[in-house]
Amino acid sequence: MRLARIALGGSGSTGASRTAVVEGEQLLVLPADAPTIDDLVRLGLAAALAAVEELLPAAETVALADAVLLAPLARFNRDILCTGWNYTDHFYESLGKRAGQGPDEMPEHPTFFTKGPGVVIGPGDPIAFDAALSAKWDYEAEVALVIGTRGRSLRAETAADHVFGYFVANDVSQRDLQRQHGGQWLKGKSVDGTMPIGPWITTADEVDLDALHLSLTINGELRQNSSATAMAFPVPVLLEELSRGMTLEAGDVLLTGTPSGIGSAREPAVFLADGDEIVTRVDGLGELRNRVTATDLTSPA
Repeated sequence: MRLARIALGGSGSTGASRTAVVEGEQLLVLPADAPTIDDLVRLGLAAALAAVEELLPAAETVALADAVLLAPLARFNRDILCTGWNYTDHFYESLGKRAGQGPDEMPEHPTFFTKGPGVVIGPGDPIAFDAALSAKWDYEAEVALVIGTRGRSLRAETAADHVFGYFVANDVSQRDLQRQHGGQWLKGKSVDGTMPIGPWITTADEVDLDALHLSLTINGELRQNSSATAMAFPVPVLLEELSRGMTLEAGDVLLTGTPSGIGSAREPAVFLADGDEIVTRVDGLGELRNRVTATDLTSPA
């Protein structure tokens, strides 16, 4: 099942949102008092699917083109959990280009970091861009997941059973901020309004991780292109390692890493600019279509 959070009538992100089921080019819009996707996630996958099925007879059919797709998740337990260097080709493409930060060999265990939830925007929203804040804006196509069943010290064999669903993310990053704040990544990954997610959540029962293929284009030029099978640490291993001694709660979001092709690793480096259109796609999960848009992020607010 594909679950979307939408605004009807072109009201955009400021309008009242509704929960909908995506079927082809149509939306089955659930009643106004239906649970949000955040509510459904916290029910767990089986209970959520049953709840939606019960509400479908009362759903209104609307053309997908007549609705605005919003970020499917809007309520976060904590910072967004992220994975670094999870594609071997990506690790080595930036070797020697990380300002002396990071190891020289592929790590034996996954690398984790977090980014603030204020980064999240919708699948068609503008990506905030302020050249006064950073001179090195980069892109990262990723498969993301949301936990549906809490657990600690999970085993790889059953860890994926704790996933509610999967979606697409673009982990837009500011490489200079990433380097200049002590070598940790929080600051260069947490700029407001810079990470589109969506376009909906595809529930885990309908996702074959081995069939997922990531791509990213900028102004029509292909920059990233990889199968999710190229992950150095597959999703079950990520969840096993991340949850060791640390409880994952329903609603927690995890990004699983990006493949090669990032702008900062190119010769010469190519960074995002105002007006760039980015299309981030994962076959089987959908696509994000966002425009980099000049925004004042450095004035006090």
